Amino acid sequence: MQTAVKLIYCAIMKLWFKYLIGIAIGIAAALLLPQNNIHVQTTVEFISNLMLRFGRYMLLPVLFFSVATACFKLNEEKMILKTGFWTFVVIFASTLLLVLIGLISARLVPLPRIPSTFEKSTELPSLNIKFLLESLFPYSGFEALTNGAYLLPCFVFAGLAGAGASSEKSASKTAFSIFDALSKVCYNVMAFITEILAVGMIAIAAKWMFSFSSVMETGVYKPLFILLTVDIAVTAFVIYPFLLKLLCKENHPYRVLYANFCPFLTAFFSGDTNLALTLELRHGKESLGIRRRTNAVALPLFSIFGRGGTAMVQAVSFIVILHSFSPLKIELSNLIWIATFSFLISLALCSYPAGGPFVAITIMCTLYGRSFDSGYLLLKSAAPLLCAYAAGMDAITAMFGSCFVAHKTHTIDHVELRHFI
Repeated sequence: MQTAVKLIYCAIMKLWFKYLIGIAIGIAAALLLPQNNIHVQTTVEFISNLMLRFGRYMLLPVLFFSVATACFKLNEEKMILKTGFWTFVVIFASTLLLVLIGLISARLVPLPRIPSTFEKSTELPSLNIKFLLESLFPYSGFEALTNGAYLLPCFVFAGLAGAGASSEKSASKTAFSIFDALSKVCYNVMAFITEILAVGMIAIAAKWMFSFSSVMETGVYKPLFILLTVDIAVTAFVIYPFLLKLLCKENHPYRVLYANFCPFLTAFFSGDTNLALTLELRHGKESLGIRRRTNAVALPLFSIFGRGGTAMVQAVSFIVILHSFSPLKIELSNLIWIATFSFLISLALCSYPAGGPFVAITIMCTLYGRSFDSGYLLLKSAAPLLCAYAAGMDAITAMFGSCFVAHKTHTIDHVELRHFI
């Protein structure tokens, strides 16, 4: 009896349990509240957006000081190229793998066509590659610390600062000590915020439930989301653990899945990869034991570039659009086109931590042409859920991928399961 009470107490103290309780309360509240009331919807959306801002409040400070400190250490140990190499290898490989999983599943399980909509095309989103490149090097390096959505400029600035400091060790000893101390202070503040955010998940989950109810009301999209659910489950419970055990000799790969539960919940219900990054940084360090120098570099890069879940959702969604417009069989050349552009566009969504999958689907329809320009409208009402599935899969990939990088660079110290946060 005493052991059972102790186990229950340990479970209640875990971060994932607090988030699960918050999500459950949010879903229950959404079911009880009048969803058609415009004032209720506006209030829930306002509180949800406020909680998203609160959750990401310390991300840029943590990212800047932690990346600078990590790059200093990695450069000092001659590990910066090895860490960067393995991180990008895993990002590219996982994105390609998830695109293939999406294409194969969509071909093996024919989904019913979605009825045409009479909604007219609105202003189309676009990827301004020129703007993204120019933003990497603004007129002042400090401008890189002002964009809370596009994290790459901050990462580059911090990386240059850390690598530059390591070339003058004696002169930069004081600066490194200050950066290291500020990194720890900002991390502790971020950890406090992630604890409080469990309460904020009530509003975030309620907003998600409003979207879920409206999307599922017609039943048109149900087969699509069942397929995506199966894809995520097979990848998370079978493929990723098998690859981690095979390639890294990890005896307990499901530890990573357990550590990823809280980041997955956050990503899935918020649809925001930057918000999920705050939880990933904590669980990578405190649950999986990934050393700070690898954790602080690999996880942000996965959040910026590792959007394999988004690419998978793109591929499946675009095949659904093609089937809805034409009953003809999709040729191999079209499948190669879908795979190529799903892969490439996902890598360029670094300025879209939220809403990226639907932006990508819109761009793919525009590029494909042939009267499919407005095909994205078929999935417009389902966009919030598509983004949720994509963000959830991206969070799973980030945790497994970072663990893989840590194994390959020998920068992981296993933590006992009972000590996971």
